[in-house]
Amino acid sequence: MSNVFPSSHPLVAHKLCRLRAADTPPPEFRNLTSELSTLLAYEATAELKTADIEVATPMGAAIGSTLTVTIALVPVLRAGLGMVTGIHNMMPDAAVWHIGLKRDERTLEPMEYYANKPTNTTDRTCLLLDPMLATGGSASAACNLLKSWGVLNIKYIGLIAAPEGVSRMQRDHPDVPIHVAGMDSHLNAIGFIVPGLGDAGDRQFAT
Repeated sequence: MSNVFPSSHPLVAHKLCRLRAADTPPPEFRNLTSELSTLLAYEATAELKTADIEVATPMGAAIGSTLTVTIALVPVLRAGLGMVTGIHNMMPDAAVWHIGLKRDERTLEPMEYYANKPTNTTDRTCLLLDPMLATGGSASAACNLLKSWGVLNIKYIGLIAAPEGVSRMQRDHPDVPIHVAGMDSHLNAIGFIVPGLGDAGDRQFAT
C-alpha cells in the first residue's frame, strides 16, 4: 500500500461522514465533493517542485517560491466533474481536460465515449479526478489514455477506494500515487463500494 494515501485530516473525515449519509441532498453533496477535492488536492500536491523568486513587497525585497510545473485537472465524466471547481479555484492556471468513460454494467469494464487530446501534454502533472475507485477499471483506462498522450506524471485523487480498485491500479500503474478520503471494505456483487456512498454521479446531479 506504499503508493496509497488515505487522508488522516479531521476535516476530511468530518466531511466524508456527511457525504456518505443517505439523507444528504444533492446541493450539499456537490458542495462536500468540491470541498473534499480541494483538501485532497492540497495533500496530493505537497511535493510539487518550486523555484526561488524575488518579489518586491511594500517593505522591500523578499525571496519566495513559485511553481515550476504546469498542472492539468482530468475529471472522468461525469462524476469527476464535481471535483473540478474546488481544485480549479485553488489552481486557476491549471488546464482542464475531460475523459468520458462509463462502466458496462454487465462486465464492469470501462467503455470510452469521449476523449479530446489536448494540444500540449508535455511536462504536465495530471491530477486524475474520479470520486470512486471501485473495480479500478476506469482509473486504469484513464491512465492508459493519458500515458498514450505522453503524460509522465499522474496523481489519482478520489473520495473513496475499495481494495479491489487499489489492487488493479497497483498492478496496472504502480507509478501513480492514490490519494483518497477513505478506504472501504469491499465491492458488492454489482461492483459498488461497501459501505461507500452510493452512486457519486447520481447523487451529485439528482438523477
